[in-house]
Amino acid sequence: MALLRLDHVPENIKVNLPLNIILPNPGEMGSVPVSNRKVLYLLHGINDDASAWQRYTMIESIAKLYGLVVIMPSVGRSFYTDQPNGQHYFSYLTDELPRYLKDVFGLSPARADTFIAGNSMGGYGAFKAAFQRPELYAAAACFSGAFVPGFLLAFPNDPRRLEFEVLFGDLGKIVGSEHDSNVWIERAARNPTVLPRLFMACGRQEDLLPLSRQFHAACQEHGIAVDYHEEDGIHDWFFWNKQIQRFLSLVVNPE
Repeated sequence: MALLRLDHVPENIKVNLPLNIILPNPGEMGSVPVSNRKVLYLLHGINDDASAWQRYTMIESIAKLYGLVVIMPSVGRSFYTDQPNGQHYFSYLTDELPRYLKDVFGLSPARADTFIAGNSMGGYGAFKAAFQRPELYAAAACFSGAFVPGFLLAFPNDPRRLEFEVLFGDLGKIVGSEHDSNVWIERAARNPTVLPRLFMACGRQEDLLPLSRQFHAACQEHGIAVDYHEEDGIHDWFFWNKQIQRFLSLVVNPE
């Protein structure tokens, strides 16, 4: 596979961001042009950037197996959120970036051709996109999700709380807001059939396991189907490398 790094300034962010893209090599194109290939948006966690999935997993080999184009955006430590300061990372991910990729590379924005997945903060971002913009994705995966507000409540003395106030505004008002994953579930329960196929996985030995269990239980209570997995593992790339392969094996046919 070929790896492209593109540095660009999104209108929704107004600062330069790197964007990593995995594309087929010329000899791997066959009779399937890029415009006809399925697209996977792959989101990073809070301490990483667009290079993380490509550096730490076998995503290039996996993309080759399934004939995918993989889009790996950088969003800093934003939690994929439209922030009060005017930097709109969620709008960039769900609106501006797909439109840009269609206009520049001819990538398909069709729901049937589009998947989204992520780890930790990226898992939160992937499900936020899937629940709030379900018309965009055929399937979505959350690995070791750092769900808000549970993540903030679980670590009340975290020194990053001041940082989170920049991201979300008044943390006292986050419960019941658009950032609250419980709100996504309650809204989706009105018509769960519009949601994409949902996949979750979390390691039994990691601190964020209670958040995954709570989210899954709430989905069950509200009649939302989720393909949920727990197994031995911690918050690391060995676990996430395994889960991205499992997710794609369920939702995409190999070439």
